[in-house]
Amino acid sequence: QNQRGNYQPIGDVVKQMSTASVAAQVEQNQRAFQKQDCIFVGKKRVLGKKGSGIRDTRYYKAVGLGIKTPRTAIDGTYVDKKCPWTGSVNIRGKLITGVIKTTKMKNTVIIRKDYLHYIKKYNRFEKRHKNTPVHVSPAFRVKVGDEILAGQCRPLSKTVRFNMLKVIRAAGGSKKGFAGL
Repeated sequence: QNQRGNYQPIGDVVKQMSTASVAAQVEQNQRAFQKQDCIFVGKKRVLGKKGSGIRDTRYYKAVGLGIKTPRTAIDGTYVDKKCPWTGSVNIRGKLITGVIKTTKMKNTVIIRKDYLHYIKKYNRFEKRHKNTPVHVSPAFRVKVGDEILAGQCRPLSKTVRFNMLKVIRAAGGSKKGFAGL
């Protein structure tokens, strides 16, 4: 009997249980059913056979450029189609570094890139900066002040064209105080 008081055929119950086992493998934190595009979840099981099941199956790849695949991308349970390791995004073009300025968006941060611009008339430099939105895979835990490396990819949204690849330097504990010794 289901929630409405109706009886269901036994076949549907078996189907729900197999879907529940897939749901246990993958974080179901959205309304839509979350699954990796490359993994087929409707695989028939043979009774009594012990082998690699859907729980052991996870798609991931190396992005190249000498950047290691994070352990959380290999062993994790998240589904992110915009992740460079577990999604359908390739890194190509520029690599930029910057300091995280805000983390108010979901899976996206704003990084600040500071640089100097030369003024020929005065023979001096002036400080300038650019803010760039960067997609952050759930494989990373970042906070304001972290310095990160981001790689260019296809447009992920109206403004996001970069994907985070690694944390170069994590932010310190407090902003005040003497850092050097």
